[in-house]
Amino acid sequence: MARLAQLRAAMTFSVLVVSIIFGLFLVAIMSILQLGLIWAVVLTIIFILIQYLIGPSIVRATTRLRYLKEGENPWLESTVKDLAQKSEIPPPRLAVVPNPTPNAFVFGRTTGDATLAVHEGLLTQLNQDEVQGVIGHELGHIRHKDFLVMTALSALPLLAYLIARITFEAAWWSGRTSRKKEEGAGLGAALFAVAVVSYVVYIVSLLGVMRLSRLREHYADSYAAYVTGSPRQLASALTKITYGLSLAPHPEREGARTLYISDPALAKQECQGIVSRKQEYDLDRDGVLDEKELELAMEKEAKSRWLTINRWFHTHPATFQRVLLLREIENEMTTGKYSSDRIYAHV
Repeated sequence: MARLAQLRAAMTFSVLVVSIIFGLFLVAIMSILQLGLIWAVVLTIIFILIQYLIGPSIVRATTRLRYLKEGENPWLESTVKDLAQKSEIPPPRLAVVPNPTPNAFVFGRTTGDATLAVHEGLLTQLNQDEVQGVIGHELGHIRHKDFLVMTALSALPLLAYLIARITFEAAWWSGRTSRKKEEGAGLGAALFAVAVVSYVVYIVSLLGVMRLSRLREHYADSYAAYVTGSPRQLASALTKITYGLSLAPHPEREGARTLYISDPALAKQECQGIVSRKQEYDLDRDGVLDEKELELAMEKEAKSRWLTINRWFHTHPATFQRVLLLREIENEMTTGKYSSDRIYAHV
């Protein structure tokens, strides 16, 4: 498919860059601490494997999802089955999360054992066409193997962060507990240097991972437009999801945020300024921001330079960017020139 190779290339490039940065990082800290590099590499591989193996279990436990029994939700089951068949992938297991916020995500160790989980809030706050758009998006992640790549890649910034925290604490304690001042100062300085390098690597590698994460969301949105045949379904769903998440009193658990179709923290940020200037965006003066007014407000708010810089650390693109992409696809569909070889042409 057109430009799907570019997603693979972007993933490969991101993995390569982050791996090189992390490799240089390991060489640097091993030189500072005068330790064997081979053990650092082995421990890094073990860390990634552990995250890969226990990741799905952690997601299941933290989200408290419940797997659906066959026949429990016939419409959802048949919709997922039909779209999965069109996508030429095995139908994922279906689960429901007892959460009133509108959201959904996929996870797993392989494409064959993937789970598609939807929040109860998604099923109650969105209509069936919008839910179908969300399902198409999540199946796009499975088809692109996003959750497998991101699980492995995100382990590297996490490991750098853990090393930074541990070595910083060790540097502080070494200076306080060492009996020999010179010995303690030398060890403390070495550990502090490792902590600084680790934190810099954490920030740089995190930026690379976040950039790839945002890109994969655009590709999944484009795939949803293709597989459902209606970009408007997902565009409407994203607007409702963003607004619904912004009203949630408590933020979602940090560990699951990258998996969601929309990041609750970003949704709150997007809507915060809008709510404070509600009168400005309420064009028909009815006291309520409808879908169209909310889309225009998000687009205007997103022009802030501070938000643009801050967005570098987000796992998801701004909602207005995703909606604009879907509108471009919809406009092309109306011309009759849209085809399967142009699924990702607007990314």
